[in-house]
Amino acid sequence: MQVETFTPDTLNVTAVRLTTTAIGHFEAKLTNSPGHVVRLSIKTSGCTGYAYVLDIVEQALEGDTLIKASEKLIFCVAPNAVNLVRNTEIDYVKEGLNGVLKFNNPNIVAECGCGESFNVS
Repeated sequence: MQVETFTPDTLNVTAVRLTTTAIGHFEAKLTNSPGHVVRLSIKTSGCTGYAYVLDIVEQALEGDTLIKASEKLIFCVAPNAVNLVRNTEIDYVKEGLNGVLKFNNPNIVAECGCGESFNVS
């Protein structure tokens, strides 16, 4: 496993960067699951190629990149996702009454019209 420390001002993040609101969102999700981590992986999906998968799991898997986003949050990126999400910013934003996770992925070259999937260069 690789361990990274989250620093908001890091320019060349090797995996992902979480905004303060995203960290707060994930910390709230983990309230009833102490000791668990959030894991990002990728699956083949949709008409464009890939889809993000977020899970709350008991522990990181072998080969995961670990990001200590806060004292309460360890965020893991699966080995199959690292190159597809490199330098992605994950944000949590309110849209009306709903909250939504936004993946600002600079590697995307095409997205499905419905937002279900993406492809990278």
